[in-house]
Amino acid sequence: MHARRRTAVLATSLVAVLAAGPLAAPAFAAPAPASASTPAHPSHALDVEALTAALTGLPDPDATAALVRVGGTDGTWRGSAGVHDLPSAAPADPDARFRAGSTTKVVTAAAVLRLAAERRIDLNTPIQHYLPGLLGGQFRPITVRQLLNHTSGIPAGDGLGDTFEEVYAHRFDTLSPQQVVASAAAKKPEFRPGAQQHYLNINYTILGLLIEKVTGRSYASEATRLVLRPAGMRDTYFPGTDPRIAGPHNRGYQAVKKADGTTELVDVTEWNQADRFAAGDMISTTADLERLLTSLFRGRLVPGPQLREMFTLPAHIDGATYSAGLQRFVYEGKVYWLKSGARYGYSALIAGTRDLGRTLVYSVDSTDAKGEDMNPVAQRIAMAALK
Repeated sequence: MHARRRTAVLATSLVAVLAAGPLAAPAFAAPAPASASTPAHPSHALDVEALTAALTGLPDPDATAALVRVGGTDGTWRGSAGVHDLPSAAPADPDARFRAGSTTKVVTAAAVLRLAAERRIDLNTPIQHYLPGLLGGQFRPITVRQLLNHTSGIPAGDGLGDTFEEVYAHRFDTLSPQQVVASAAAKKPEFRPGAQQHYLNINYTILGLLIEKVTGRSYASEATRLVLRPAGMRDTYFPGTDPRIAGPHNRGYQAVKKADGTTELVDVTEWNQADRFAAGDMISTTADLERLLTSLFRGRLVPGPQLREMFTLPAHIDGATYSAGLQRFVYEGKVYWLKSGARYGYSALIAGTRDLGRTLVYSVDSTDAKGEDMNPVAQRIAMAALK
């Protein structure tokens, strides 16, 4: 396959898997230079030139900053570019914390599987057994495994609005996980449990409540005990109702089109994400997410029998790509297991081959993190890292 054809195929595949994209925005301050380290184990397989080029020109209309870590047997590479914030145009902090979005689900899945290994949770037991009364009588028995791999058929819960303008107006309000689940439970099931796969936050919101029920402690404390602490993730935490990002962080922005046709960038750094809960409330760093990825894949967090759940797709469902906490992505015969995440102002990804021959972690301060298309900066990074 010619190089140009390979690039097109990878780009198309990535867009389908990692949706987070651009909106037009005005010119920014002068770009901050990208920084990169020399590979620890030089190899032609790790394209340092392409990785460096992927970060060139930031900030741009699509992203204000990007933080990248590539690892594996082919060597390591670290890069950062862009600005800490637009008013000062100070360089982006490469060690900054950011909203990790749905990469939280990897932690939640690992915590549930740890509890399964301890025989405190049975993956084949219906969630209705653990949380009686949570779902209405219209729902058939839904197993814990079906929540983990998004085959439950439970519809999405309600949020605080449908447009950016609506949710932005409520960014400091609190919508509890219980309220989100109650709104989903009041609807009709989307399909019979196990018949289809539909990726939705509601599955992991319920798993967070399950963790709290069987342990008697908060999701945040148990996820920290079971996953964050063993993985050495010291800069990762769950803010709950606190809208701030504690510690060093780069500002996040959303591009918003005004009535006169121009576009302005709205600072969206402070935001109460309590409704995301076990599905997407985590704040982390690229170094910590890399620790999560490597610790998990090496079997240091979840015992082998349960870890296989994270690398197994549900059987008999055409087109299924989600396992317990991860997503399977194939490019030119090589299988990557990944999880992306996005909150307004921030897009994140962790990805790696099962043997950790190649790993990728990035955080991109996207100006349209919740868009339907993949962010061009994130796409350049992924293409450079995975080719």
